[in-house]
Amino acid sequence: MRLSRRTFLAASTTTAATTACASTGGAPPSGQTASSRLRTGFERLAAGGYRLLDGRRIGIVTNPTGITRDARHIVDVMHADNRVELTAVFGPEHGFRGTAQAGGSEGRHDDPATGLPVYDTYQKSGRALADIFTASGVDTVVFDIQDVGARFYTYIWTLYDCMEAARLAGKRFVVLDRPNPVTGRSARGPVLHKEFATFVGRQPISQAHGMTVAELARLFNEEFLEEPVPLETVLMSGWRRSRFYDSSGLPWVPPSPNMPTPDTALVYAGTGLFEGTNLSEGRGTTRPFELLGAEGIDRRWAAAANDLGLPGAHFREAYFTPTFSKFQGKTVGGVQIHVHDRAAYDPVRTGIGLLVTAKKVWSGFAWRPDNWIDRLTGSTRVRTMIDAGADTDEVVADWQEDLAAFRKVREEYLLYR
Repeated sequence: MRLSRRTFLAASTTTAATTACASTGGAPPSGQTASSRLRTGFERLAAGGYRLLDGRRIGIVTNPTGITRDARHIVDVMHADNRVELTAVFGPEHGFRGTAQAGGSEGRHDDPATGLPVYDTYQKSGRALADIFTASGVDTVVFDIQDVGARFYTYIWTLYDCMEAARLAGKRFVVLDRPNPVTGRSARGPVLHKEFATFVGRQPISQAHGMTVAELARLFNEEFLEEPVPLETVLMSGWRRSRFYDSSGLPWVPPSPNMPTPDTALVYAGTGLFEGTNLSEGRGTTRPFELLGAEGIDRRWAAAANDLGLPGAHFREAYFTPTFSKFQGKTVGGVQIHVHDRAAYDPVRTGIGLLVTAKKVWSGFAWRPDNWIDRLTGSTRVRTMIDAGADTDEVVADWQEDLAAFRKVREEYLLYR
């Protein structure tokens, strides 16, 4: 993997990001322990009297996850505070208030609760999105959305697209940080090859990136944007890279309709790959991405998956009837993933192991006809290797060189211990 701008920018670019890290707290204060109360970027911004936004016309990119500790939406909080001139909201996939399903958005409208204009960013990028920022009349774009840690979860690419559009429109960009719910311990999985770039992966990062949105914003700004945007970040305090979401003390709001719990996020970076197959990934059930299956699959799949000895997980023979999406209204057989050791669990290796065993035990296995799996994994390698009979270890070994290169770059942008 080649990130050609890294060396130049690391040496020559001094954007507002560095200044902001210092002025809004930088890395979490020394002496904090893993049990310290976590404060999100928004909490720290508000506690500082919104000084970072003084005298600015603010537009915010957010969705239902942009909430306070007591479950109030930050748009409602900021709109009611005369210290902030909040003038516009920008909604991503699923919408600002979260009324749309996968692949949908809420469109341009006025928010009934605040009267603020809401602009639709979904599937908009570059100059088209820059024109929306210009038309809104804002001079500062703020981003606050809860991510789940997987490259193909689209909110990080909404972040990327909005940063690029803000640069084109001459706007300042502020990122309010939130925790990576599945920890920030390590990057895992294949790294995207640029020729496979789509909205489920714009740039060459690993499948499970192990970063927060503020860290990703810094990486995007210095590695991938043609020119850096004036970037400022408000970091969390009290967060450690080893912490899972349930230790944060924050309420969980589903970032999208099929991400109902932090348990879903834990497995998603691996089982999200089943969107590229003809198996159900559990949409239309109460356990999406934990339940996987299809008509004609029986107990042999769970047995084969358990025989792999994948760390941290057991696989139970399961039967379920999706209420929508693949196999709607039909009873299918498959597996349910039970993660018994989160620290040992590797979602990407697990996802590969499940693909390998599903293909071996079920004669009906097929990739989606458009080879969407290549977009999800970032190249043809996973698909072609599994088709050629490679086992789990062989597939995982194939991406290690690219992953090692990405991990080295990633280290430069980590903001927490």
